[in-house]
Amino acid sequence: MKCSLLSCLRVNLIFWLGLLHCGEAIVHTEVQAGPLYRVVGSPLSISCNVSGFASDITRKDIQFRIKKPEKPKFEINIISTDDQSFGYAVYTRRVRSREITLTHVTPNSVLFEIQSLEKGDEGEYDCSVINSESTYLGTYSATTTVKVIDNSLSVSSPASTSLSYNEGDALTLTCQASTNTIQHTHLSLVWYLHKDGEDNARPIMSLNRDFTLSPGPGFEARHQAGLIRLDKMGEATYKLNMAQLQLSDQGRIYCQAQEWIQDPDLSWYTVAQKDATETTLNVQAREVVPDTSSLVVRISAQSETLQEGQELSLSCNVDSQNLEERFFSLAWLRANVELARIGPTGILSVGPEYSGRVKEGELRAARIGDRDYSLILQPVRTGDQGEYICRAWLQDRGQDGAFIQQAVQDSSSQLVTISATESGLSVEMQNTVGVNEGNRLELTCKVHGVKDQLSVTWQRKSTAAAVFTSVIGLTQEGVTEKAGEFTSRKVKATRPATDTFTLELDEVTPSDSGVYQCAVAEWKVNSKTNSQSQTATVTVAPADSFVTVSLISRNSIVTVGENVELMCRVRGPRIPITLTWSLQHDASTLDNILTMYSDGAISWSGDQHRYQLKVENKDNEVVHSLLINGASRREAGHYQCRVSVFLENFNKKLPPSNQLAVSVQKPVSKLVLTTTPALTININTDMEMKCSVTSEPSASSRYAVTWLLQEQAENKTIVSSDQDALVTFGPQVPPSHRQRISMKRTKNPSFEFSIRQARISDGGSYICEVVEWLQDPRGDWYQLSPVSKTIELTVIEPANDLSLEKNEQPSAAREGDEVELKCNIMSGAFSPSLFYKVAWLYTGHDSSNTNVLVELDHTGLLRYPENQELRDLQGRLRLSRPTQSSFPLGIQRAHEGDNGTYRCQVEQYQLDHEGHWQQKASETTGPITLTVKVAENNLSIVKAERSLNISRFQDFPIPCHIANQSSSQSEFQVTWFWQKERETEQRPIFTAYRNSTLQDRFGKGDQLRFSHPLPKLFNLTFLKPSPEDSGLYFCEVEEWLPSLSHGWRKLAVENSGYLTVNVYAEGDVKAISEPECKSDIWIGILIAFVVCSLLVMFLMLLKICRSKVSGGNKSGQNLWVEQHPLKTKPSEED
Repeated sequence: MKCSLLSCLRVNLIFWLGLLHCGEAIVHTEVQAGPLYRVVGSPLSISCNVSGFASDITRKDIQFRIKKPEKPKFEINIISTDDQSFGYAVYTRRVRSREITLTHVTPNSVLFEIQSLEKGDEGEYDCSVINSESTYLGTYSATTTVKVIDNSLSVSSPASTSLSYNEGDALTLTCQASTNTIQHTHLSLVWYLHKDGEDNARPIMSLNRDFTLSPGPGFEARHQAGLIRLDKMGEATYKLNMAQLQLSDQGRIYCQAQEWIQDPDLSWYTVAQKDATETTLNVQAREVVPDTSSLVVRISAQSETLQEGQELSLSCNVDSQNLEERFFSLAWLRANVELARIGPTGILSVGPEYSGRVKEGELRAARIGDRDYSLILQPVRTGDQGEYICRAWLQDRGQDGAFIQQAVQDSSSQLVTISATESGLSVEMQNTVGVNEGNRLELTCKVHGVKDQLSVTWQRKSTAAAVFTSVIGLTQEGVTEKAGEFTSRKVKATRPATDTFTLELDEVTPSDSGVYQCAVAEWKVNSKTNSQSQTATVTVAPADSFVTVSLISRNSIVTVGENVELMCRVRGPRIPITLTWSLQHDASTLDNILTMYSDGAISWSGDQHRYQLKVENKDNEVVHSLLINGASRREAGHYQCRVSVFLENFNKKLPPSNQLAVSVQKPVSKLVLTTTPALTININTDMEMKCSVTSEPSASSRYAVTWLLQEQAENKTIVSSDQDALVTFGPQVPPSHRQRISMKRTKNPSFEFSIRQARISDGGSYICEVVEWLQDPRGDWYQLSPVSKTIELTVIEPANDLSLEKNEQPSAAREGDEVELKCNIMSGAFSPSLFYKVAWLYTGHDSSNTNVLVELDHTGLLRYPENQELRDLQGRLRLSRPTQSSFPLGIQRAHEGDNGTYRCQVEQYQLDHEGHWQQKASETTGPITLTVKVAENNLSIVKAERSLNISRFQDFPIPCHIANQSSSQSEFQVTWFWQKERETEQRPIFTAYRNSTLQDRFGKGDQLRFSHPLPKLFNLTFLKPSPEDSGLYFCEVEEWLPSLSHGWRKLAVENSGYLTVNVYAEGDVKAISEPECKSDIWIGILIAFVVCSLLVMFLMLLKICRSKVSGGNKSGQNLWVEQHPLKTKPSEED
C-alpha cells in the first residue's frame, strides 16, 4: 500500500510538471558556432534557427548585426527580413546589390550570406529574432565570430601549355600547391581533363583532404591496373603518371587545389580554391587488327665482343602468322632492366636509366621491317656488357580504343662482352657539396686529356639505388638541352673554360639532394669515341636547419596600460620570407595579428590600433619587433611568430618560434578607506554607518561596494552595489528584512549603510568591502583587489522610565474659543527605539462613563472611536505632537457641551527581535477639568428720569439708549411700556424684535413711529397724543447671544429710566422752569455748532486758493473718487 501511494504521488508530480513545462514554451535562438575562419573574397554563410514560439508556421522576422574588433561595444545593423532600411549606410550598397542577403529557409530559420568577404567584415555577428508575442521568455539572440584571413593558397604547374603524344605513350605532369595559413588547414588536389565540346571537366585522379586517393569516373580500371597514379612528392609537389595514353585522354589537363578548414561544429569547409594553368594534350592513334596467335622472338648481335667506344648493334626478329595484321610491342632488356621499348603504335620509349643516352644520341632503336627491330648503343661502355634479351607481346584493342596486353614472349639471351680501351680522357669533381635551401647549387667538372670535341650531360639520382635521370646537357656544338622535369627550373649548363663544365641550379630544395653525375663524352666526326663520368654527393640543407626563429621580450609581464615590445629574431642567410604574428588566447583559438610579405606588403587582421611594427637588420639576423601600445587584457596570451619561404612556386613553412606568454596584470590597488567608529544604539532606532574613500581616485574609477555581516561559518552578504550602482540584496536576507535595509552613495565618495528600527539581532561586525573598477585603454572595465574595513555595531535595550505629568489641571475658557489640553511625558521619551500610543479620555459633567475621544497608536495611525453622542466634539478635536514628548489635544470653538473631565493615557511599545510589538509601560495624566463659560452680563441702559409737558397734538419721542453690551455678537429685543398715573399696571405698547420684526401691542399703530438711527439707539415717537396718553413711559431691553450648544439664548434684561409725559389740552398754560432751562441749553449748543462749521468751511476755501496760486501751470490734485479711490479698510502695514 505504501509503495502504491508513493507511485501515485510520483505520477501526479510528473504529470503536473509536464503541464507546467508545456504551458511555458522557452524561446531558443541558435546560430552557427564560431569562430568561422574565411579568406578574403570567399563567400560566407551563417545559418540561424529559432524555436519555442507559440506558432511554428508563422514566419519569424530576424535581424543581423555586427560588432567589429576595433569597436567591440558598438553594434552596426546589416540586414533585416522585415525592414529594407534596417542596415546602416556602410552596408546599404551591398544589401541593395544583393551581395549580402538574408533568406528564409523555413519559417523559423534563415540563411545569412555574403558573396565576397572583405577585410572589414571580420567581427562578431548577432542574429536576433523580433518577438511578436506579448510575453518574453527565453533567448532571442545568438552570436558567432567570423575571422577574415588572407588567401595564401598557391597553385602552379611547370608543364608546357601544349603537348603531343602518340597513343600508348606515357605522360607525366607535376603540380605544386601550398598555403601559408597559420590555422590548421588541409589541402586537396584534383587533376582534371576537360574535353573539347564538354561543359564540365572530368576528374582523373584526386587526393582529398584526408590523403585518400580516388580515380575519377571512367578511370577506375586503369588506376586498378597501375596505369594511372597520383603521387605526392615532397611537401608541395603532386605528380600525375599515365603509363599508356589513350585517345580518350585528349583534351585540356589541369590541376585544382582546395584549402579546407574545420569549423567548431566539426564540419569541413572550403576556404580557398585555385586552378593551375591548363596543358593541352594531343593523342594520335593507329588502327590495328587484333589477333590472338602466338609469337616467336629471336635476338642476335652484330658483334659479341667489343671494346669501349665501339658500336653495339642488337637485332630482334618477331615471327607469327598474319604478322601484318597483328599489333604488338617489343622491348630490349639487360639484366631484367628495360633499355627501350617500341609500343603497339610504333612509339619508342626508353627506360629511366637510358633516357639521358637517348638524348645524347648514344642509344637508338627502330623498327626496320615487318618483323625486324634494331637497337644501337654507341659508344658502348664497360657497364653495358652482359646478357641481353628481346621481349614481345601482343596488344589487343578494345572498342574504347584501349590496349589490352596479352602473353609475354622472351627470346634467348645474348651475351655481349666489352673491354676497356686506353684513353687520356678523365673527369674530376668535388666528392661532396653542401648548399642551403633557397640558394644556388654550383657544380664544377674538370676534364683532362681532351683530344676531340666534348659534350657534357648532368644527371641526378635521389638515392644510391635509384637510376640517374638527366638534368641538363651541353652538346659538342654548345646547344643546351633541359630535361622535361627541369624545364620550369632556373638551371644552366656552361663551359667557362676549355677544360671546365659547370652546373647552376637556383632555389634548391631538400628534394634536390642526391648524387649528381657529370658525364663527359668525346666526339669525332659526329661519332662518340669515348666518355667518362664522375659523381658528387649534394646535400641541400633545409631552411629550418639554418634559419632559426625565436621570440623574446624584455617585458612580458606588464601592468594594464604599459607598453610591450616583442622581438622575433630570424637568424640565418638573407632569403625572402613571409612573417606572420599570431596570438593565442586559449587552447583552441589562434588569431592572426598581421602578415608581412617578402615584398614588404603588410596585411593586418582585426583591430590594429594597438600594434606597431619595426624591422631592424643586423649582421647575421633580422629582428622584427611588434610593439603593443597600452596593453589591455585583450592583448594577454601566447604570442608566436611564424616564417615561411616561397621556393619553387610553393610556400614552405618553417618551424614557428617559441611561444611567448604576455601577462597583463592589474595594478595594485591603492584604495584607502575610512569608516564610522564602533556604534552603540538602542533597539528600534535607526542606524547609519559610513564607509568613505579617502585615496585619490583615477579619472575612470568606479566602485562596487558590498556590506557583509561577519559570522562564524562565513560572512553573510547583506546588500551590495555594483560598479553601475545596481543594488542587490544577499540571498540570505529574507524579503521581510529588506525593507529595513538601504544603502546610498554620497560625495567623496562615501557609502552609507542604514538599518531602520534596529533589532538586537542586527548587532555584530559589519564589513565594508570596496572594489575599485578601472577602464583599460580599449575601454573594457576590470576590477582591482578588494579593500575592506570592519565596523562594530552593538544594539541595546534601554531601561523603562516612563512618567507623565499627573497634576490636576483645571481649565476655563469662554465659549467659542480654542482650547488646548496638555499631555507631557516627563521621562522615557528620548529613545528612538520606543514608540507611543496616546489616547484622550473624556467624562462628561452629567455622566459617569469615560469614553475615548481620539487615539494615535504606536504605528502612527490616528483613529476616532465611533460614538454618536461625541461626534460633534470629535469633529472639533486636533491631536498633535509638536515635540517628541508632548501630545496636546486642541478643541476648536469650545462651548458648554464640552465641559467635563479629560485625561491623557500613554502606552509605551517596542519591537522585539522577531519584529513583534511589545507593550513596555502605560501611564495616565491627572484629570483636566474643562469649564466653558458663555459671555458675562455687561448690559447697561441709560436710566435718566425725565418729565415732559406738551400740548395736545404735539409729538414726543421715547428714546431707548444702550450704554454697554455683553458681546459684539449680541442681538436686542426692545419693548416700550406705558403706565397711567395713579395705576400700577405697566402695559406694553410696542416691541422691536431682534430679527427686525415690529409689533404694535397698544392698538394705536397709526400714532407710533419706530426708528433705529444708531446700533445702540432705539427710538419710538408718539404722534398727536391726547391728554389720555399722559403717564409714565420706559423701554425694556433683552440681550440675546448665539450659543454653540443651545442656539440663541437670553443673556440679560434691563429697563430704561422713566419718561413722565403730561399732555394738556389747547389753551392750557403751565409754567415749567426746568424744560425752559433745558431749551436754552440746546439752543446754545446749536449756535456753537453752526459757528464752528462756518469756520471750518472758511479755512478749507483758503487752503484751496493757496494751492492754486503756488501750483502755477501744474494741474492741481483732483479730489474726485476716480483718481483717488477711498481706502475701504486700513491694511496691516498701515
